[in-house]
Amino acid sequence: MKISQLFNKSKTVFSFEVFPPKKDSPVETVYNALEEMADLNPAFISVTYSAGGTGGAKESTTLLASHVKNKLGIETCAHLTCLNSTAGDIRALLKDLTGHKIENILALRGDRPAAEVESGVPLVKEFSYASDLVRFINVQGLEFCVAGACCPEGHPESEDMISDVLNLKKKVDAGADFLVSQMFFDNSKFYEFKERLRLADITVPVSAGIMPVTNKRQFERMIMLSGASLPAKFTQTFSRFEDRPEALADAGIAYAIDQIIDLISSGVDGIHLYTMNKPAVARKITESVRSLL
Repeated sequence: MKISQLFNKSKTVFSFEVFPPKKDSPVETVYNALEEMADLNPAFISVTYSAGGTGGAKESTTLLASHVKNKLGIETCAHLTCLNSTAGDIRALLKDLTGHKIENILALRGDRPAAEVESGVPLVKEFSYASDLVRFINVQGLEFCVAGACCPEGHPESEDMISDVLNLKKKVDAGADFLVSQMFFDNSKFYEFKERLRLADITVPVSAGIMPVTNKRQFERMIMLSGASLPAKFTQTFSRFEDRPEALADAGIAYAIDQIIDLISSGVDGIHLYTMNKPAVARKITESVRSLL
């Protein structure tokens, strides 16, 4: 099923994201987590992009997404990046996805390699932006449902909010069927973002990306790397419990639940939960908001 059709059937589409196993981690750990998450009956599970998992095709994004759909019976969305790929590379990946009966793709540019950032010269010039990938997929005649990513507080490389929304509109005009947002911790920023989309006549559904922060290391990484605003309520909560791991995990889950309740109450199109491959966290959150869905 094409995920875009789900937004016509449910008031709030509730979904999960997982990632392939990291280096030296057995793929079975992800399969076990997926089986537990499948019991929670999400609308779909997206799988982040991996050029090869832990070193073989068995751990790849495509086969993990195939496991979600064809073994667990849950709709899936495979992430696909295009930067420094050729048209032939992308065609081969699309053929592979089609062979595994995967109908949904989250089209992404991908991170620039360090060498490219330093030189300022693209290593491969066929795809410069995610909008190029969206357009390319849609002219292949394969009938994928194509999603795009969005940043409620603006892409880090955008000059300003206006430029960011205009670039996002290019992605939608290229054929993105729905959008999935980067994580955010201040719902007011998401509502401001939605208003900018309305003014730009961007009307496709937007699924709000929610990241439950459940440990000190993850919290510190958010401060260092995330472009998302960290509201006082968020930072105060984690400062209070930073030396009590169990309490910190509970506080992080509670904060995410509060965000989700507020978003659902405001009529959000979807919630995309960044599970970090932690089924226990996904279960606590899902069971807390299930009645609202």
